[in-house]
Parts: sequence; structure tokens; C-alpha cells
Amino acid sequence: MTVEEVLGKLEAMGSEQTKKTFIRHGAPEPLFGVKIGDMKKLVKYVKKDQDLVLALYDTGNYDAMYLAGMSINPKMMTKEKLRDWANQSKWHAVSEYTVARAAAESNFALELAREWMASKEECIALSGWNTYANYVSITADEQLDMDEIRRLLRQVEQTIHEERNFVRYAMNNFVICVGTFVVALHEEAMQIAESIGKVHVNMGQTACKVPLAAEYVNKVKTMGRIGLKKKTCIC
Repeated sequence: MTVEEVLGKLEAMGSEQTKKTFIRHGAPEPLFGVKIGDMKKLVKYVKKDQDLVLALYDTGNYDAMYLAGMSINPKMMTKEKLRDWANQSKWHAVSEYTVARAAAESNFALELAREWMASKEECIALSGWNTYANYVSITADEQLDMDEIRRLLRQVEQTIHEERNFVRYAMNNFVICVGTFVVALHEEAMQIAESIGKVHVNMGQTACKVPLAAEYVNKVKTMGRIGLKKKTCIC
């Protein structure tokens, strides 16, 4: 398939209603408004050609960028290309999902997470926090740097309410992921979650809400799923 052919299929899948919903959430043009479930039908064709995947992301079309994120082989991504993806993102959803998930499964997850978390650019910083959050969700506890994660939890506790809008959301998600996926740090993450309480994020003209970290992790604990790692964070 060519880029033009994929864009044509995405356009046919799109709807004005979904497009308007994405725009209310902050999505910039261009986009067609394709539901994720419909988009997944193209992954098995697109993922065969990694050059095509990269070209789709470079179109700047949101639907094509998201499809690229679902189709990419992260292990084939260079550090420079991942940085390029982070820099190209103009919407928090691309940074939060597409960029962070690809980076988390790449060979440069921790290096880029640390670099991006320190960025002055909001979208890049939230990519960093979500990269680390995704990384802990797929990585065995014995391979994690527990001291570093503890320092990051303390950083969240001390700074989250003064951080930039969607960075606050990403930090809250980091606490949730540590509390959910890292058995050794579950209790510490719960203490931080209780300490930070409700996190306020301007979600625009939407009904979306920021989950209470302590409440979310407790639900996972009730289901007996604390410490159960994901096979992949790309979806």
C-alpha cells in the first residue's frame, strides 16, 4: 500500500461526528475522525512496511499518526526518529499514546523518558512521563530502578499541582502505573496517591475526568491484579 492509499481508506472510515469529538478534545487539523476500532483493521496491512509507517506519521494527519503508532515495530526505531516523533506531535493525545508507547517498547525507553520529562515543552514532557509509566507496565520488577522510581514518585508528590496542564495528567498516570504494576512499590505509590488527592486538569469541552489515583489502584487491587504486567503497551 502507498501513503495515498492508506489515507484514502482512513478518509472513507472517518465520520464528521468522530472528527468533531476529537476536535473538542483538542485535535488539530488535518484529521478524518476514524474510530480506533475501525483503524485497527488496517494495522495488519500497514505494519508489513515500516517505511510506510514512518511516512504515515510524517503526514501530520492525526488518524495516520495514530495508525503509525499502532503499526510500528519499536525495536526498529532509532533514538533520532523517536525524538522526531516527539517533536512533531502538536496534540497531547499523540504525545501521550502514540509517541510514549513506541518509546516505551524501544531500545531507548529510559534514556528518552528521562530526557523528555525534563523538557520545557508540555507535549514532550508528558511523553516522558507516559514513556516511563508504560515502561514499568511491561518490564519485570527486577529490571526496574526502584530508587529512581521512588525519586520520581516524590517529585510527583512535590510538584504535580504546579505542573503544566497535561503533564499533571501524565504524572497522575505514572503514580497509577507504579501502584498497579510494581509490587515492591505498591504501598509507596498508594501513599503518594493519597497525598496528591484530586488532580485538576483542563480537559476542554469534554466530559473526561482525571481518575483519582488511589481509587483506581484500589480497584485493581480488589481484582487481584496488582503486579500483572502487560505483554505490550501498543494498542
